[in-house]
Amino acid sequence: MEIGWIGVGRMGLPMATRLVKAGHKLKVWNRTRAKAEPLAALGAVIVDRMEDLRHANVLFTMLATGHDLEEVCFGTFGLADSGAQKRPRIIVDCSTIGLDESKAIREKLTARGVHYLAAPVSGNPQCVVAGLLSTVVSGPRSAFDMVEAIMRDYALGGVSYAGEGDLSRICKIAHNVFLAGVIEHLIEVTLLAQKAGVPRHAFLNFINGSVLGSVFTTYKSPGLVNLDFPATFTPTLLRKDIDLGLAAARELGVPMPGTVAVREVLQAHFGVAQTKADPDAYLAQDFNTLIETMALHAGITLTPENVQMPTGFEI
Repeated sequence: MEIGWIGVGRMGLPMATRLVKAGHKLKVWNRTRAKAEPLAALGAVIVDRMEDLRHANVLFTMLATGHDLEEVCFGTFGLADSGAQKRPRIIVDCSTIGLDESKAIREKLTARGVHYLAAPVSGNPQCVVAGLLSTVVSGPRSAFDMVEAIMRDYALGGVSYAGEGDLSRICKIAHNVFLAGVIEHLIEVTLLAQKAGVPRHAFLNFINGSVLGSVFTTYKSPGLVNLDFPATFTPTLLRKDIDLGLAAARELGVPMPGTVAVREVLQAHFGVAQTKADPDAYLAQDFNTLIETMALHAGITLTPENVQMPTGFEI
């Protein structure tokens, strides 16, 4: 099967790397060619033009926005452009884009004879490297059956088929709503323990080693302990996904009182950000910064504990 790949950013590069190392023959295009060079060193072929991937049996995309995917599919030299004589048989989009955007792209691709699989992922680049990335997929079952084995070479954490259409996008929204609840409650109980006199590192080591610990709580713990917040997911993106989840809940008639409470806590964080010298730069950090807002409300002065914490990604 001829495999194409577009998008070798923070997530796309390690995912594509896993496919090449698994023995797949990849043809890769990226807007900035230099970012794809590490794949060429492993044996992938870098093409000069995006349209050179129209002959791919399956094309994977990992892009920043729905607009980017629209351009790849239907823009100038787009792979499923109305004037294209050859188009990929299957397009698998691994990006995180809106439900409405995905539906519109699906309709246009289907009309042009292209099978479209929405396949958002759970995890960050370290998860990919550690073999902990997972994905949920929706779209034509026949197309999924053709590419499932390929997906399992980058999503070692698991591949789940959710059904037809864009149900996987709902799964990803629900996933991120759950993520928001987990981080808010993790910070809440960590501060409770700290105010009673327990060091954050001691409490979080206990949680992560208990039945309540997870990959997520483990790799977020070093930031909470040492107050180090390089962005993996920003508060702005988290708030957007909570709002998408609450909108879906209203439409479907599902009560989500816990999510409403978490959303208000996160909103308070945006108010605190306005007191910072550079609010935009502050909000560009990881959502782990929520601990600073919650500590403020608890009357706790935070200082880094400077303790080395396991991330769960150690090899």
